[in-house]
Formats: sequence, C-alpha cells, structure tokens
Amino acid sequence: MMNISVMGVIPWQIVEKDNKYLVSTFMQLVYGQQAGLLVTVLILCIAFSSLFAVVLGYSRVPYAAAVDGNFFTVFGKLHPTKHFPHISLLVLCGLGFLFSLLFRLSEVISSILAMRILVQFIGQGVGVSLLRARLGSKDLPFKMWLFPLPVILSVLIWIFLLVSTGWFAVWGTSIALLGILVYYVKINYLDKTSLAN
Repeated sequence: MMNISVMGVIPWQIVEKDNKYLVSTFMQLVYGQQAGLLVTVLILCIAFSSLFAVVLGYSRVPYAAAVDGNFFTVFGKLHPTKHFPHISLLVLCGLGFLFSLLFRLSEVISSILAMRILVQFIGQGVGVSLLRARLGSKDLPFKMWLFPLPVILSVLIWIFLLVSTGWFAVWGTSIALLGILVYYVKINYLDKTSLAN
C-alpha cells in the first residue's frame, strides 16, 4: 500500500530516474519542504539506531563463540568495568569502517546478503536434513509436511538467489570459506599449540 501511495503522488518520471529519496520527496510534495526535511532526519535516526543495535547484537556472536572455545579467546574478554565484549565490538566496527572505505555500500550489502544466504539459509536447510537423518523425526519438536520436498525447494530457491547476486556470490562464498579455514586452523593448530605449552 505504501508503494501505491507514493506512486500516486510522485510522477513516474521522477521514480524512473532512480530517485533514492522517494519517501522524502513524497512528504515534500504532500506536506511541504519542512515535512520532507523532518522525514529525512527521522529516516537517518532510524538508520543510525538500526546500525547501533545490529553492531551491538553482532558483537555478541564472536564473544559467545570465544566463550564456548570455538573462536579466538581474545574475543571472549569483557570490558573490565562496563562488562560488554569490547574487543569483539572494536573489531567489528573497525572492519565495518574499513569496508566502508574500500567498497560502495551496495557492494557490501550484496556481499553480506550472499554470505548470509550461503551460511544461514542454505545451511539451515542442510542442517535440518542432517538433524532429521541423525535423530529421526519422532523426538523432534517440529513436524515438516512432505519432507524433504520443502527443504529441497527452499535450498534451490536460495541457490538461485545466491547465483543472482553475481560477483557478490563469489565474495560471500569466499568470506564463508575463509571463516571455515580460520576455524580449521584454530582448532587443529592453535589450540594444540596452546595445550602443548
């Protein structure tokens, strides 16, 4: 409905020119310059808040993995007085800053999307199948009708979306493979070296 409302107010010629500020333009045309400015500021506040929440949330992932012994132990450290995973937060923010300097935002988002499709969505489909093959369906807390057809269909759709990202599929897959390599090195070499000492 929102798209229909916007298209009812903004001429298609403006939309066709790839206007990146459609909602601000929409508010400006309906309520004037000040409303357009206010909506733009509100959108920026929401974007900043979302980024803040995502960074704080994602900093817990390397921390939890380090606490479980599945990632580098330095990421398992908490700030001495504030008790949050400061090393993990600093590394994630530093990497984000570095990527923002080296790549356009659309490239970073496409690469992250490709990596998430591979690791999270395709991985979930394969994981559900492996879990069911190992444990059977009797003791699982969920049922899946027509198993494995929904899993196969889901994985095929995600593979299509991964391939449709084009070059970014290579970037996302490379990052995921790099993560697997780092994990392999940590488990097989670094952990054994620290145990030997």
